[in-house]
Amino acid sequence: MKRIKVAAGVIVNSGKVLITRRAPKENFAGGWEFPGGKIEINETPEQCLVRELKEELDIVVSVGKFCAEADYDYDDISINLIAYYCTIVEGEIRMSVHDKYKWIEISDLLKYELLPADIPIAKKAIEESKG
Repeated sequence: MKRIKVAAGVIVNSGKVLITRRAPKENFAGGWEFPGGKIEINETPEQCLVRELKEELDIVVSVGKFCAEADYDYDDISINLIAYYCTIVEGEIRMSVHDKYKWIEISDLLKYELLPADIPIAKKAIEESKG
């Protein structure tokens, strides 16, 4: 089974968190997720987030503290997902691999059909938001 390392941004603004939905022609179409992408060779998770969020959402982010890490085995691929809190420092969201985005209350994360690898990240973000 192929194993890939992926970085995800838990982007928080005014107490709300950004989630994005995979577009119909993408892998995992219709699933909600924290935006991010595959970590390239010789790239840190933080560098990956800056690059991927610019490519996928046309935003520049500041990567903050580590949130959580999760492993999940899909049918043909194993994901190691590393999530960091981020803030947008520049740009307006313009989507390329997603068809929808929402700013939601952190406490509402589990009300959405999140991709399985993102669920442990959501639980950790909810726990940490309670202080």
